[in-house]
Amino acid sequence: MESNALEQWKQRLQRQLADDISDCWLVNGEVTIEVKTENLIAVARRLRDEDGLHFEQLMDLCGVDYLAYGKGEWETEHASSAGFSRAVEQGQQDAEIKWTKTRFVVVYHLLSITNNQRLRVRCNVPDKSLMIPSVTSVWAAANWYEREAFDLFGIRFENHDDLRRLLTDYGFSGHPFRKDFPLIGQVEIRYDATEKRCVYEPVSIEPRTLVPKVIRHDSRYQSEQEESN
Repeated sequence: MESNALEQWKQRLQRQLADDISDCWLVNGEVTIEVKTENLIAVARRLRDEDGLHFEQLMDLCGVDYLAYGKGEWETEHASSAGFSRAVEQGQQDAEIKWTKTRFVVVYHLLSITNNQRLRVRCNVPDKSLMIPSVTSVWAAANWYEREAFDLFGIRFENHDDLRRLLTDYGFSGHPFRKDFPLIGQVEIRYDATEKRCVYEPVSIEPRTLVPKVIRHDSRYQSEQEESN
């Protein structure tokens, strides 16, 4: 869809859902709307059923953890979107990135087969309860996606009829996609031939920073480096 048509559709979507959404924006050719928790089910039904919308299919649902958003593992006070260039371009001022909303967000990716359109829906998860309504009553495909978000992030979905872990073990402790979950895990498992069962033990790997601080060779700066040598 062309940019003008996308902008017009975004504006029409804003007018149609004005009373139920808190924000709407267009980035990189995709329209995103933000919905409050208390309006989620009402908006979901409208997106599925109303004329001009007809988002019949839920393509994906995922959790997002914004803990320490904008911060890196390097020794720096702030992060930037400048990427590699901040390591080689002197005097560059980096814009500080801050996150002011809830730590966890659930993102829904919808498809309208009728209108051949896609839409992203964001819902901020309350920090205290970590619970938002389940959309399984609107899109049945959300069932396992919500179980996955519960398993990996600890986000709970109210009125889900079978909210159990999906990917981790029955006795697993914690939620591995949270930013404060250790990358090496909390326990390791091995098969004990003597006891003839799987045994959990403390992790034997030492924690370390996994993001290397590397300045790569860049063709833009090779000529300057050669001259200086």
